[in-house]
Amino acid sequence: MKPLTIGLTYDLRDDYLAQGFSLEETGEFDSSETIDAIENTLGQLGFVTERIGNLSHLIAALQKKKSWDLVFNIAEGMYGFAREAQVPALLDAYRIPYVFSDPLVLALTLDKALTKRIVRDHGIATAPFAVISKLTEIAALDLPYPVFAKPLAEGTGKGINAQSYIESPALLHTTCEALLQQFHQPVLVETFLPGREFTVGMVGTGDSAKVLGVMEICLRANVNTKGCSFIDKENCEERIDYLPVDDAESQQAATTALAAWRALRCQDGGRIDLRSNAEGVPQFLEVNPLAGLHPTHSDLPILAQLNGYSYYDLLGKIMSAALQRLNLREFYAT
Repeated sequence: MKPLTIGLTYDLRDDYLAQGFSLEETGEFDSSETIDAIENTLGQLGFVTERIGNLSHLIAALQKKKSWDLVFNIAEGMYGFAREAQVPALLDAYRIPYVFSDPLVLALTLDKALTKRIVRDHGIATAPFAVISKLTEIAALDLPYPVFAKPLAEGTGKGINAQSYIESPALLHTTCEALLQQFHQPVLVETFLPGREFTVGMVGTGDSAKVLGVMEICLRANVNTKGCSFIDKENCEERIDYLPVDDAESQQAATTALAAWRALRCQDGGRIDLRSNAEGVPQFLEVNPLAGLHPTHSDLPILAQLNGYSYYDLLGKIMSAALQRLNLREFYAT
């Protein structure tokens, strides 16, 4: 049987840095080490790979009538609230199947407030919240202090710093003003959750989705934020301890994460972040349906390793889930 040819779509961080974008602006993009690791591992799993690159490279390839049996898509996009949805939307238009979630899911879940509304409507625990689009809306905020503020549609800890933890309306005004000016998007304001923080690894889709494992995220004493910032994540080896956990509270986090993953219709693999309230009940924070895949620096591979799965195992489970969803399971068996 001829092996499947897998195209790889991604945003290479070095490409954007060379264009003058900052480290924070490119924080969600991938290193060459990540692309090498994915390509090498897919080869070990029995697939033939072809690098495509970012959205512009995909458009150029499609114009030349290129196609692939399947695309392994981790492209995050650069512009707009639907930036993560651009590559899979284009692949849908050309009827080319791909790994990971579809454009609807990726557009929805980048907006943290819309995501929380759907999760809440499914009866899944999430902290009370409000969206601040302009400073005059702060006066009507009906949340008890302290609160936590961050950009509505960013990842990798962007916009989170010591001022994100807010104990007064005056500080909220200052923080929201800075975030609105820097990111040109609304601010998500949530009731602050003082408990433990978890990330839950997911593989599969719908009824076939399973929890890969749970990892607790513990900021070290040298960190002065109440949540993981961009700097913390960039320097996680010096600022964060990642712990495998399997106690009652983490098991509840896993149950909540699985329910949220299914409610949001996420596909194939990713992560869900949670934090517990003062009563020790895990609350949904956000979902990452395009989780980072650097073998030693990204949360999902770290979580997998802590729970007994190698990088090869992780990508094997993701590919198996995608091929099962696409009815291509006969092309690959673990």
